[in-house]
Amino acid sequence: MKYFYKFILLVTAITLAISSITAMAHDIPKPVGVVMFTDTKSSFSTDKFNNYDDQVAYALGVSLGRYIGHAIKEQEKLGITLDKNQLMAGVQDIFSDKTQLSDADIEKTLQSFEVRLKAAFQSKMEKESQENGAKGLNYRAAFAKEKGVKTTKTGLLYQVEKSGTGAIPKDSDIVVVNYKGTLIDGTEFDNSYARGEPFSFRLDGAMPGWREGLKHAKKGGNIKLVIPPVLAYDKTSVPGIPANSTLVFNVELLDVKASQKGDTKVVTIGDTNTK
Repeated sequence: MKYFYKFILLVTAITLAISSITAMAHDIPKPVGVVMFTDTKSSFSTDKFNNYDDQVAYALGVSLGRYIGHAIKEQEKLGITLDKNQLMAGVQDIFSDKTQLSDADIEKTLQSFEVRLKAAFQSKMEKESQENGAKGLNYRAAFAKEKGVKTTKTGLLYQVEKSGTGAIPKDSDIVVVNYKGTLIDGTEFDNSYARGEPFSFRLDGAMPGWREGLKHAKKGGNIKLVIPPVLAYDKTSVPGIPANSTLVFNVELLDVKASQKGDTKVVTIGDTNTK
């Protein structure tokens, strides 16, 4: 969330960004579409620009425009629409060195706008969280009626799709799994098969839904887990997973091994950054 605010405020304060772009280069990612020239002769388009520096200026303008455009769309998702003409006027004024607001006024304005952004963002997140909660509840109720589905006291739902013949994992065991994770609408957010390698971790380092769910499986088996938010990431969002989401996992338990000293660590199952 902190990055989101900085991202939006950067665009709103584009006049300041231009004057301090070197400092900000250490704090924000490279704008989408930025052109890095390594060979001026091969990259210079003589039929479109008078010289190489003109081409560089244009490339920077396009890159900055894309960056601004993306941020404006993010603002609009929050119900905030800013006048693009005023934004461009600010850019032009900074080049003319005749801004209509003092630096103190600009800072005060942006601080006030940050408060507004936070409120709008929080409101949007709360609304989405409530919607995800209601949809998840309906999905779990429907899934509970399917053949072979069992519901535990914690609200976890599981369906053994293939019975294994090996060991049942304990909290202290290392499990080796292949799995696919989706939201209830089928949107895939993680897939070990796509990464080309199984995932190994100590069971007690995973989310509660996995710790409980895999104890209903045996080595060599397949199990489907439908995990309510309280047993997953609850009202915290992670990459690819909105807050208060019910998660669906198809898990293949490949191996169960006794852990060694020092193996304990927390893992993030279902995060798109999982390795």
